[in-house]
Order: sequence, then structure tokens, then C-alpha cells
Amino acid sequence: MTRAMTGAKMVVQALKDQGVDTVFGYPGGAVLPIYDEIFQQSDIRHILVRHEQGAVHAAEGYARSTGKPGVVLVTSGPGATNSVTGLTDALMDSIPIVVLTGQVPTFLIGSDAFQEADTVGITRACTKHNWLVKDPARLSGTIHEAFHVATNGRPGPVLVDIPKDVQFATDSYTPPAQAKLGHYQPQVKGDIEGITDLVAAIERAERPVFYTGGGVVNSGPAASQLLRELVDATGIPITSTLMGLGAYPASGDNWLGMLGMHGLYEANLAMHGCDLMINLGARFDDRITGRIDAFSPGSKKAHVDVDPSSINKVVKTDYPIVGDIAHVLEDVLRVWKSRGRKVNREAITRWWHQIEEWRKVDCLAFKAAPQTIKPQHAIARLEALTKHRRDRYICTEVGQHQMWAAQYLGFEDPNRWMTSGGLGTMGYGVPASIGVQAAHPDALVINVAGEASWLMTMQEMGTAVQYRLPVKQFILNNERLGMVRQWQELLHGERYSHSWSEALPDFVKLAEAFGCKGIQCSDPADLDDAIQEMLDHDGPVIFDCLVEKHENCFPMIPSGKAHNEMLLGEAETQGAIDEKGSVLV
Repeated sequence: MTRAMTGAKMVVQALKDQGVDTVFGYPGGAVLPIYDEIFQQSDIRHILVRHEQGAVHAAEGYARSTGKPGVVLVTSGPGATNSVTGLTDALMDSIPIVVLTGQVPTFLIGSDAFQEADTVGITRACTKHNWLVKDPARLSGTIHEAFHVATNGRPGPVLVDIPKDVQFATDSYTPPAQAKLGHYQPQVKGDIEGITDLVAAIERAERPVFYTGGGVVNSGPAASQLLRELVDATGIPITSTLMGLGAYPASGDNWLGMLGMHGLYEANLAMHGCDLMINLGARFDDRITGRIDAFSPGSKKAHVDVDPSSINKVVKTDYPIVGDIAHVLEDVLRVWKSRGRKVNREAITRWWHQIEEWRKVDCLAFKAAPQTIKPQHAIARLEALTKHRRDRYICTEVGQHQMWAAQYLGFEDPNRWMTSGGLGTMGYGVPASIGVQAAHPDALVINVAGEASWLMTMQEMGTAVQYRLPVKQFILNNERLGMVRQWQELLHGERYSHSWSEALPDFVKLAEAFGCKGIQCSDPADLDDAIQEMLDHDGPVIFDCLVEKHENCFPMIPSGKAHNEMLLGEAETQGAIDEKGSVLV
């Protein structure tokens, strides 16, 4: 039975019917009717951010850590345009976000009215789909369709633009069960013949490797569990992209670590030398592949992805399978077991012997400095003091610290690692950590940051204090744009063009100004106690960790180079390496 209500009330009712419990937003004239309805209910919590970009990143953190769509409400014009960075970030990393924007009344659209912008036109390229709703009769059904599109198939951000007069108008509300969800019905079951061909390739392979991405995490807990069963049963080594960390446990016997531009030596050489690469939910990003013509030469390649447009988009694959990772892995396991659970054990044993040789390089080795905190040491100590916490969630900003966090922190479960992968958005971590903490109020949420990235959205600490969200901001402060400086050193003749700031704040005083705790540490001998002080505090903390200013992040595959052309930094002194990547003892 349909009910008559205003458009604004439809919005709130639709969110309730979709199971939404939290909305991140910022009010303005074009959404005041919706905010008035939010005021008159208590089922949905609204978190007031300090900037609309922060609202979308917070919603990303909420979505990534829960598996549920994040919801954002912002006003027209600058409210909508400020959300573009977050929308693009969510699109690149396949994060389900529903953004509701206000719009000027329908009769003013196109007149350059106050705070008018062509929101649908502006966001068409950075959303999975978007809608401008001019008819109140279509409003509730459109919102239900938006949730369907955001969460099915390859997840992603969607946007619904709602003119102010539509919010005031009265019409019939359509419940979710009666909504027309359109023709969008993504394929989730993989082709069984293709799956059988892949299983046959697994049975024959001598140097196989699983290459996993964020698609495994997005597919849900079942996908990660099925992946672990398949990897452990076959004995095949597994690596992951930045976005896929945690899908397979870092403590697992078959784990090689992250691959890619700053991936581990053994992971990259395994990808380079494999004869069967099984891509599960990754998109052959350029940070992973390096030079396409030199990427895993001579291997057969399988690619499983729910997004058919990703198949053969970057790398030609021999075993293309369109489908949801969980469904496909379930069928792979079933077919593999029915065929006798066969793999080439003798060859895979030899493959592991080679991988163990590569591991001897110890690519994450670094020399401790007695008077200075090395950033690697800071992250390693953070890991040692928090890895026992089952409720630990890690966010990052973007830069060297992000890569060190991926290298030195271990993730045992999916949905515990929130970072900006595809877009590389500086300023992501602070609001993302707030979104994670809002979703998990009793958890330990740490944002590993660089001081430059952190300053881009530092205003969101006001949100953390207002809503008593005890996020821990762990800043590796090298007083530099670390990754920019590293590239300038290695690739631009040490010409450090604008890669530092001469006017950084006192982060302890800044913390006190926001009303939270500030900690500074510069002595390695004091580091453990300072980290423990941060962990013991029951409110938000800004930790200013003063680290070596000119440390480089290794391993590193220089731009345009192949996986076996890594720069190893201090690890190169651990042993000589031949042209095939083998250790010379």
C-alpha cells in the first residue's frame, strides 16, 4: 500500500527502508527540507562533517569497513562540486556510495540561479550512474534503484540530484519491494566451461600464482573464505594488490605479500616468472603491471571479474570469466574437487624453493638509526603493539607512509584496510577514519598519515571531537612531500621543486586547539611508550612522529620498468642478485 508524503520525507523513509543507520553530510539551502525531516526522526544518525569532500571519504570508510553502502547528503552547487573528488575516488576503488544532492527548483534549472550547477553533467564521468529527479512520483523508486546499482555488480558511487521543489511536493511513496530496478542485473555466475578450463590449467601449472584484488573484498566474507580454502588446498602462492590486502591472511603459509610498484621482491618476481597467473578481482592497474609488454611474459593469464568491461581491457587473458568472485570460487572449488584435487605438486615444490631464494633478499630490511626514528621502524613498532587487536582498522593518507603501512602492517581479515588506491587521494585518511570509527565505535581505528596529506582534511578532527570518535592519527612527519621528493631524487636529478613546506603547524598545539590529545615523539627509545600512550587514550589523538626526512620507500619499480628491474635500496646489500632475480650466495 502506497502512502502520500513530501519528497523530503520520501528521502528519509527510503533511507530507512534501505537499512541506512548513518548519513554523512553538510546542510545548505537546497536540502533544508530533507534536513528538517532528519531532525524529526531518530532512526538515522547524521554526522556533520566540515567539508563535503570529507563527507564522501567518511562514507567510503564506512562502506569499506562494513560492506554496506555509505550515504552522503549535501547541498547544491559547491556542495555537489566539493563531492567530486570523493566520488571519483570511490569509482576508481569500487566503493558503494549513495550521494544525495540538493538542486535549485526545477523552474530555475538552467537559469544560473544561486548555487546552481549541472550536477548530473559534472558527475556523469565520476559515478557509476546518476539521476536528476524532476517528478516527485519517481523520487523514492529512484533512490531504491540507486542503492541497487551502487551495491550490485562491480560496486561504485551513484548520485541522485533532487530539486528543492520536488522535496516540498507531495506524492505517493514507493516501498523497495515495488520499485522498478530497471535492466541492471549483473552476471554473478561464471561460465562453467570457462571455469573447467581454468581448473585444468591449475592442474597442469608448474609455476602458478594467485593475483588478488579489491574485488575479493567487495564480494563479501564468503569470497575471502573460499579463497583461503582454495589457496591452502592447492598450495599455490598468493599475492595481492594494495586494495586486496586482508582477503588472504598475512600470516598464511602461502602469502607472498603485496605486489606492484612498491610490492615485495618475492611477489613481483613470482608474478614475472609464473606460468599461470590467476587474477581474482583485480583490474591490471598500471601500478601493478608496470610495462605491459614485459608484464609476466610467457604466462597464461586468467581473469575473474564481475565487471565485463574489465576483461581484456588492459591485458589480454587466456581464461576470461565474468562473475562474482564468491560464486566463481565456489564453482572452481567444486569442479577441482570433483576432478580429484589435482595439482602438479612436484613442480610447485620447486616453485616454492625458488620463491624462498627470492625471500632471502629480505627486501624490507632497513638500518636502524639510534638517534632518529626511521619511518619503517615507526610502522613496524605500530604493528607489533597493535597486531593482537582483533578490532583494529587501519586507514591511510597517500604517499610513502601509505606504502610503508602496506608493507609492514599485516592484515588477517578483509575490510580492515582503508586506503585510496586508484585515485591516490591525499586527504582521504582523516575523514575515512572517522567513517570507520562511526561504524565501529568501540574499535581501534588508526590513520597512518604523512603531514602533508593530513593537513588537506585536518578540519575533520572537529567532527571526531564533536561525535566523540576516538580516532588515532599517526603522522609520519618528515617535513616533506615524501613520495614527490623521492621521485625528484631518483628521476629528476635531485631538483627538489616545491616538495617541502616551511610553515608546518605544531601538531600537539593543533590537537589541543581541536580539543583532543597531542603527542610528539622524535627519539626511537621513547617510541613504544608514546605509541602505547596513544593507544591507551580513550579519545581522539594526533601523534606527531618525527622521522628521518630523506628516507626512500623501497622496493620500487621505476616507471617504465619491468617487475624484475626493482630498486631495492638497503636490501641490495644483503646479497648479490643475478639477471634472473636469483640470489647469489
